[in-house]
Amino acid sequence: MDELFEKLKKIIVEKLEVAEAKVSLDAKIREDLGADSLDTYELLYAIEEDLGITIPEDKATEFEKVGDVLNYLRSQQK
Repeated sequence: MDELFEKLKKIIVEKLEVAEAKVSLDAKIREDLGADSLDTYELLYAIEEDLGITIPEDKATEFEKVGDVLNYLRSQQK
């Protein structure tokens, strides 16, 4: 796996307190990883802080799977 995915996975494991094995590109953030809306926002803030990027709040509702977040992060890399 690539470095960005590994960083994202580490943040998800820490913030959502889930097993690393549960975090895959196809894992649904709410259904599979058990995040509620507050967890989702806290996760996005942690990603912003750790990776030094800004994620618009309206994006939080668009992310269904871990892969969606990763694709967005890749699109924001310079």
